[in-house]
Amino acid sequence: MKFLVLFSYLIFSDLKAIEPDEILDDYNLEKIAREIGKELRCLVCQNEDIQNSNADIAKDLRKVVRKKLTEGETKEQIIDFVHSKYGDFVLFKPPVRFDTLGLWLLPILFFFFLSLFFFRKR
Repeated sequence: MKFLVLFSYLIFSDLKAIEPDEILDDYNLEKIAREIGKELRCLVCQNEDIQNSNADIAKDLRKVVRKKLTEGETKEQIIDFVHSKYGDFVLFKPPVRFDTLGLWLLPILFFFFLSLFFFRKR
């Protein structure tokens, strides 16, 4: 029974990659830091947010986010700072612009043509 409880804690815990020295004392700031961490992509892991990544750059980004939060910056200011430093790739939701239009339209077009292919009448 103890093993099951420990196993479920490790699987469903929100503290997968965060180390104890990274956690902020202020609960509200820590909550905001975790929200920001889920919006930023790890540059090494590519499909994992910095909140759950064990890569060194993700750890550094988590520390930068927490440092800027303690300095009084807002969530938007921190995301803009990281975005200006690393580009659109670091965001899970890239901005809609002419040069990123393909990122937004290609999945829709792919789904449309795939459904035409599979559901056409013979």
